[in-house]
Amino acid sequence: MAKRIEIIEVGPRDGLQNQSAILSTEDKVAMIEKLIDAGARRMEVASFVNPARVPQMADAEGVIAGLPDRKDVTYIGLVLNARGVERAMRTKIDEVGAVAIATDSFGLRNQKQTWRESVEVSCDIIERAKKAGLRAQATISVAFGCPFEGEVPLDRVIEMARGIATAGPHEIAVADTVGVGVPSQVKEMIAALREAIPGMPLRCHFHNTRNTGLANAFAAAEMGVDRLDASVGGIGGCPFAPSATGNIGTEDLIYMLHRSGFETGYDLAKLNAMAPWLAGRLNLSGLPAMVSRTDPFPQSARQQRAVT
Repeated sequence: MAKRIEIIEVGPRDGLQNQSAILSTEDKVAMIEKLIDAGARRMEVASFVNPARVPQMADAEGVIAGLPDRKDVTYIGLVLNARGVERAMRTKIDEVGAVAIATDSFGLRNQKQTWRESVEVSCDIIERAKKAGLRAQATISVAFGCPFEGEVPLDRVIEMARGIATAGPHEIAVADTVGVGVPSQVKEMIAALREAIPGMPLRCHFHNTRNTGLANAFAAAEMGVDRLDASVGGIGGCPFAPSATGNIGTEDLIYMLHRSGFETGYDLAKLNAMAPWLAGRLNLSGLPAMVSRTDPFPQSARQQRAVT
């Protein structure tokens, strides 16, 4: 197993987009700064989408303008079409992420595209971004299952990945958008992708809707995947997917990986300290992630003395 895992923090984008409380631009920037202080070095910070459909992302340009200029941090913006790329290019974003959707039922609701059309659009986005000097990647959404069509054929995910790979993305991710995947499925998919697109860096994005998100992330790590998405506090969900709950919590993932011998560059104590602040800003009594709700383990020497 690889000893270093890159954690891509998606809380400021995927995490916030499904929250009813709209954070101010200043609070979003503060959230991102806190995440940087906790060790985040690659982060989804905004999406260039129709604000009428995703009101939380209406201030994408304002958030990006307020971000600290850090050469050691990569800021990612989600784009769904050519217009989104044009908006991204007018900001100081470092990387764009396209989304291809693995079923027509979900794709037509979410992006008004069939799965084949979403591959074509993703390739166009990648090519446009690269010409503008931006790094570009793509995620295959609902790769592990669809809320409307159920099981998604693995062969289709592989065909989509092959198509996207022709545009030369920085990486390709597979997303369990509605949290239906299980570890055996993860391992099968990673093995098939490795055979179909050898040499292409792979990333995985899991949701914890059915409490399998962390197990799936560990299965991916066991398969040698060294790029995993997570959202601070476990917040998130898709506005267009029924009953889709949050991403796996960054603090939960970091705890599991650190205790398992992996390095991430994150400071778990600083992540945990964010939870009350973020819950307050979102008008929530608590966040879904588990690790930030309990005492640190192992305890510090001072805590151990207090217990004994």
